[in-house]
Amino acid sequence: MNDHPADTSIRAFIVTVPREAADVASDRLWQLGVRAVEERDLAGGVVELRTSVGRDDDAVARAAAILDPNWSWRTEDVSTAAAQTWRDFAVPNWVADDLVIVPAWLDLDVPPGVTAVMIEPGGAFGLGDHPTSQLTAGALRRELARRHPVRPGPVSVLDVGCGTGVLAVVAALSGAAPVRAVDIAGDAVEATAANAALNGVADQIVVDDTPVGEIEGEFAIVVANILAPVLVAVAADLRRLTAIDGRLIISGILAAAHGHVIEALHPMVVVDVVERDGWVAVTLGH
Repeated sequence: MNDHPADTSIRAFIVTVPREAADVASDRLWQLGVRAVEERDLAGGVVELRTSVGRDDDAVARAAAILDPNWSWRTEDVSTAAAQTWRDFAVPNWVADDLVIVPAWLDLDVPPGVTAVMIEPGGAFGLGDHPTSQLTAGALRRELARRHPVRPGPVSVLDVGCGTGVLAVVAALSGAAPVRAVDIAGDAVEATAANAALNGVADQIVVDDTPVGEIEGEFAIVVANILAPVLVAVAADLRRLTAIDGRLIISGILAAAHGHVIEALHPMVVVDVVERDGWVAVTLGH
């Protein structure tokens, strides 16, 4: 079925700065872990930067706190109804012969032995169709399979910037436990919790909006499918959160331009790289 959801909206976070400060302001927003920044030139030598940090007031307050006092900001509810026609063209995305990510409104007969991950994006970002999502999901499954014969039993996983929860759900369905998923956007937290329930793994996944710098402990596998500027900004925390014998899987980076991200994660070393359509997922260890 292709029923569209009711008219909903996202809460846009909009920052207005002098044109010469646009790059600095945009970088501040990227460091929050946002998934896109739209830049609009306005009259009078100013630039409007539009993004989303989620609907809840706490997320908006955190975003506002990192801005310079002389920059103005506001929020605005933007209808998503006009953009919902994309659902008519959504298709299942096969990550591997035994793993498929399925838009929740589609009916798909899945052969025996195939894991189907049902995803409803809601107001968040990510249907598992981007190359980085598929590369990361594949790398995560391979790492879980590699570890199992060596260390039987559940493997802890942290998903940083979980979006709609694709990777967290893949981890849980593949036997990982506990699974922690974090995202600064309230819409992403809601979508991940909903998709965990949709796939029957709500009891295996803890999801919230805790900033990565405030997470404690270590995880056997850490995955971070986020953009390069954010990976660089949180590199020290990604190293800290990855167990000494664990693996860090990063993506959201270009095959031709990710050396600076690897440098930021030093002294971790690259143990595997997979590429698709100009994007890469890199697995690192201590």
